[in-house]
Amino acid sequence: MPDLFRSLIFVPGNNPRFLAKARNLEADIVCLDLEDSVPPDRKVEAREMVAGALRGGGYRSQVFVRVNSPDSGRIPEDLDGVLRGRPDGVVVPKVNNTEEMDAISHTMERLERSTTLLLPSIESAAGVLNAYSIASHGPRVCGVVFGIFDLLNDMGMEYSKDPGTALYARSKVPVDAAAAGVPAIDGIWQDVRDAAGFGADCRLGRSMGYAGKSLIHPDQIDAAHRAFAPTEPEVRWARRVCEEYRRALGGGRGAIQLDGRMIDEVHYKRALAVLELAE
Repeated sequence: MPDLFRSLIFVPGNNPRFLAKARNLEADIVCLDLEDSVPPDRKVEAREMVAGALRGGGYRSQVFVRVNSPDSGRIPEDLDGVLRGRPDGVVVPKVNNTEEMDAISHTMERLERSTTLLLPSIESAAGVLNAYSIASHGPRVCGVVFGIFDLLNDMGMEYSKDPGTALYARSKVPVDAAAAGVPAIDGIWQDVRDAAGFGADCRLGRSMGYAGKSLIHPDQIDAAHRAFAPTEPEVRWARRVCEEYRRALGGGRGAIQLDGRMIDEVHYKRALAVLELAE
């Protein structure tokens, strides 16, 4: 399982130049794409190219493959083609319910002895409603991805950079993922020229509980890593919390005040998590 989920970058599976360049990307997860970035008449070619790229290896990052959606009818052929290359995981787009997850898991069990990970993507009203059951489907599921554009299409809504766009759905998915014990990865930021907007959107996603961001351009990787990593002030505060709380425990106290703020076990656990992420 990936140690970090700060960045998941999609790479078109039918572009040999991009597939080669992806080997040197420093995203936490490189996702070779068979779905949205590949035209319908290039699907078979893309599958073969991705399988070849996987066999060639040499990637710095964890390598996942985004197969086509459950309603496309292409998943069995996609999995048969790419699992032989031993990707670290598979992103499944537009998952609506656990029945679709069952079918995908059964296909994978038929094709392999290993336990390739699954990252289902929540991109519909039904998927949002069923997000917890999807995220908790089984041991292969290592997280979930939120996909805003197909969700907006499903609901007849227009995209806007306004942070309130699809706010309920966007905020529900990381809550359900956390309840299932897995991380959530936020959806893409479409305007690759708007670096300030991208940074703000990453910070908003982090404040909602997302562990990272879906990306469509290499220039977004460093900004995503900065946004989803603790800041220096946060790290310093976490160290102080840990030091003072441990000292308090040694003196028989379970709660203390630090700079006027009440600190108890829940704050100590959060401080430990911040320090672990900072490492």
